Amino acid sequence: MTPSRRHPVTRTTLLPGPAVATVVPFALAALLAGAGPAAAGTVGAAGAGDPYFPLEGNGGYDVRHYDLTLGYDTGSGRLDATAVLSARATQRLSRFDLDLKGLKVTGVTVDHVKTSFRRDGQELVVTPRRALARGQAFRIAVAYQGKPGPVTDPDGSPDGWIPTDDGAFVANEPQGAMTWFPSESHPTDKASYDITITVPQGRTAVSNGVLVGRRTVHGHTTFHWRQSEPMAAYLATATVGTFDVESYTTRDGIKVYNAVDPREASAAAPVLKELPSVLAWESKLFGPYPFRAAGSIVDRAPHVGYALETQTRPVYDRAPSLGTLVHENAHQWFGDSVSLTRWQDIWLNEGFATYAEWLYNEQHGGRTAQQTFDALYARPASDDVWSFPPADPGSGAHIFDSPVYDRGAMALHKLRTAVGDATFLRILRTWAAENRGGHGTTAQFTGLAERLSGKHLDALFHTWLDTAGKPSMP
Repeated sequence: MTPSRRHPVTRTTLLPGPAVATVVPFALAALLAGAGPAAAGTVGAAGAGDPYFPLEGNGGYDVRHYDLTLGYDTGSGRLDATAVLSARATQRLSRFDLDLKGLKVTGVTVDHVKTSFRRDGQELVVTPRRALARGQAFRIAVAYQGKPGPVTDPDGSPDGWIPTDDGAFVANEPQGAMTWFPSESHPTDKASYDITITVPQGRTAVSNGVLVGRRTVHGHTTFHWRQSEPMAAYLATATVGTFDVESYTTRDGIKVYNAVDPREASAAAPVLKELPSVLAWESKLFGPYPFRAAGSIVDRAPHVGYALETQTRPVYDRAPSLGTLVHENAHQWFGDSVSLTRWQDIWLNEGFATYAEWLYNEQHGGRTAQQTFDALYARPASDDVWSFPPADPGSGAHIFDSPVYDRGAMALHKLRTAVGDATFLRILRTWAAENRGGHGTTAQFTGLAERLSGKHLDALFHTWLDTAGKPSMP
């Protein structure tokens, strides 16, 4: 996500509550979920246990694949949809939850058998007729409908299904996936996707991965997208609008699909022209591009206020700058392919993508990374960049604030100066390669840096990642 688009004034005026307060709702939900007639230990938890978003995700199962069939009427704003989830139980399950908010569910089946369900806030609570055995593969089908809309994040910004004047801007970080499909929505549960979207003829529906089918019948066009590599739910999109489309294959065999609102076309064209060279440059630094598809969705949605690294195809609320293009595509390695394990570790996404911008400027005639670092360090101790440590934003209200981006990048620059360029790039490449398609934590990254450099880096990481306030410099 691009920081300058995330309503900085709004979010910096929000104060985090005590850390313990964010854990209490999950603890209560877990206790309540275990109550009632179901046998003890057979109820899937109502959340994955993330301290910042306690009800995001669910316990008791892993989703392997989503097959989403969506019909969206851009005139009425109505969505009619079916979601089929292929999953595997990680415990014996007499009941489990899905994340889904604000849409009417008309039916649920488990392994083709009609199943009872109820709504509880953002939870869709499903009780199969027969308990699922631990390790059992099963299929959940949910039919639902309604007028989707966004959720408001703790920092005051919208995410999820955000209506526009010609369709919808769909960007889910950190909790918006539940506004348009039932899911196990925490980033730790990644899956492959087939997303089929039917819209009025003349509109284009753009999602993740490769376009595997398109047909127009009786005034409606259906687009079938396939994302084969694992993807977190917050990185899915189903953006709909009036778009100019171009597609091509890069020299490296990456299938590119760009969709641009005509009102943004002239401003976007010179930037999108650089996409192949940006991907080639990032591949040289970070290792092979982790997906078979790439591209851009450039909408006109100024009320959104940010861009997002939706997997394989970032979505922009307006024509992006070159720096924003570099940032969002660096996330394809850091954030998308290698995903966070808890939202507290989001500096592993945003600090890395921000530092990619610094490196790009340094290698393309702009300021050096050291000059960018020095300009940030010159800010007074009262500046927001020093307000909290990057590896502990304190709450979901602050995960898109300056310390996560700028001071996160500063921590990487201090690592680079401590270990040297060759070792630093080896660390980045190894991080991307060893965790490809998976997850990582701050502790795993710092351990990797020490292992590959042969240096004791505890003091460096403690100062730049774990300590609030402006660090002193020798």
